[in-house]
Amino acid sequence: VHLVESGGDLVQPGGSLRLSCRASGFTFENYAMAWLRQVEGKGLERVSAIYRDGSTTYADFAKGRFTISRDNAKNMIFLQMNNLEYKDTAVYHCATTAGVGPAGTFRSRGQGTQVTVSL
Repeated sequence: VHLVESGGDLVQPGGSLRLSCRASGFTFENYAMAWLRQVEGKGLERVSAIYRDGSTTYADFAKGRFTISRDNAKNMIFLQMNNLEYKDTAVYHCATTAGVGPAGTFRSRGQGTQVTVSL
């Protein structure tokens, strides 16, 4: 399992970013994918997930502002983030249920991409 994120940047409050994740090493369409984030000094938290059937879930803080999507033909997922706030500053990781570990958990993740919201 190999996941590579991109798209992180410095953005002003109220701005937008689109994160991308390219996956390889597994049959992408067969697995759920997710975005996790880690604020400095805190643990990982799930931002959003997208499942094999295209259904999606969002953390409360992401609802109405973030949109997750997947492109099975390109083995990629995306996270469109709008109306960004200071508290969205974090390292964002792409994750998948593929790989070794408890079934159904997002047990494999990439190195992450830094999102910084600041003036």
